[in-house]
Amino acid sequence: MSKIKIGAVSYLNTKPLLYGMQNDAFLQHHEVVLDYPAHIGDALKHGVIDVGLIPVALLPTFQQTFIVSDYCIAADYDVASVCLFSEVPVQKIETIYLDYQSRSSVALLKILMKEFWGINPLLIEAKDESYRTKINNTTAALVIGDRAFEQRRLSTYVYDLSGEWRGMTGLPFVFAVWVSLKPMSDEWIQNFNSANAQGMQHLEAIAERQKYSAFDLLTYFTHHISYTLTDERRKGLNRFLEMIRF
Repeated sequence: MSKIKIGAVSYLNTKPLLYGMQNDAFLQHHEVVLDYPAHIGDALKHGVIDVGLIPVALLPTFQQTFIVSDYCIAADYDVASVCLFSEVPVQKIETIYLDYQSRSSVALLKILMKEFWGINPLLIEAKDESYRTKINNTTAALVIGDRAFEQRRLSTYVYDLSGEWRGMTGLPFVFAVWVSLKPMSDEWIQNFNSANAQGMQHLEAIAERQKYSAFDLLTYFTHHISYTLTDERRKGLNRFLEMIRF
């Protein structure tokens, strides 16, 4: 029997979810693949993986999807790792370089620009890591993931996209959900939820294991990232999907 292939992003915020997927019992029946968020979506679409932690902006691009877990990557307020960085206030930004690793964050940025900040800067898709060096004067950049922690120490203005979304809608923001293209059995979903849940009991140990100095990871895991897909977070997800469809 072939293994079920699980795709997830290789960021610090997924470490708690993946904690319970690193043991022999889980890996006996599953294979875990790590990549950028956008690549995980493509892998699911082309059948390279069976289940993926998919950026929510990609959901409308699939003909049919099934959310197969009660766990996700979300934030009720500031997420700390998805931010617009600038040397001037947001109203004075003329150009924004877009992080090439995430489509959901780019889609969220565009909504905030139009609906909340009322700005229309030139948007440039970054091609590589060097784009962060272009943050200067009226040129800003969207930076996500672990690199955003490093950039927080360098930039004068930091606009946390999840916090800004909360200010605009009063709702949490969901960044990624576990998705398959076909229904999974109730037994599998129950076991998969259990695997996701294991890390929630070991957040302190997971944070210590990373040896990361740019940001307090225990604070990140417990005060910035929310891992359960509650009804309120589903409302935030549905609101976002409604806005990007129009």
